[in-house]
Amino acid sequence: MTVMTDPGDQRPDPRAFRTTRWTRVMAARGDSADARTALSELCEIYYAPVRAFIGHAWRGEDPDDLTQAFFARLLERANLEQVDRERGRFRSYLLGAVKHFIRDHRAKLHAEKRGGSAEHVGVEDAGLSVPAPSEALFDREWAVALIARAFASLEAGESSPRTFEVLKPWLHGAAADLSQAGAAAELGISEGAVKVAIHRLRKRFRRHIRSEIAQTVPDAGEISGELNYLIEVLGGREA
Repeated sequence: MTVMTDPGDQRPDPRAFRTTRWTRVMAARGDSADARTALSELCEIYYAPVRAFIGHAWRGEDPDDLTQAFFARLLERANLEQVDRERGRFRSYLLGAVKHFIRDHRAKLHAEKRGGSAEHVGVEDAGLSVPAPSEALFDREWAVALIARAFASLEAGESSPRTFEVLKPWLHGAAADLSQAGAAAELGISEGAVKVAIHRLRKRFRRHIRSEIAQTVPDAGEISGELNYLIEVLGGREA
């Protein structure tokens, strides 16, 4: 799935940007209840990329249990003072945190094995011989989760569920075997009207994607760069 850019999408309103989840985290810091709530919301939204990353690191443990343990530790120990106001993206913050968790967990398993307290856990069973997953895996899962959330948000806000159902294949690359003339006949409108509707639907989809990205970067100026990166990790396929 490739996300198409549009010159009209390049300048989000800075006033709206101030209320994003990640900027709330970065602005408040410390033990602020608002910052921790925002961080918890972001962790819930991006559970899937972390689970995929952790799941590739072990073969003998339940990835859901480990992922839940990671988030519990992150939310308990989160030191928001370490977040760089100028450069911190939530994606980078979360990836760094999960790498530390993997490193610490593997160190613990090694220590238990050497100390004889977990004789039943072999190196292979513990997943200690498995290389750490690549950042590309995490970033791709991140992009998939972000696009899926934007798609769900778009669908929830559409005024005509029937029109959305007919036209959504043109958003996620599933329209290769479909014709816009067929969609027009199904909806009882002209083919020209279908072309316009698809164009507008794609534009709304881009706005939702940019809105989701805005929740995870420190300022509006980074949205386009993050969007271009997500297009790259998704392989440049068109949305």
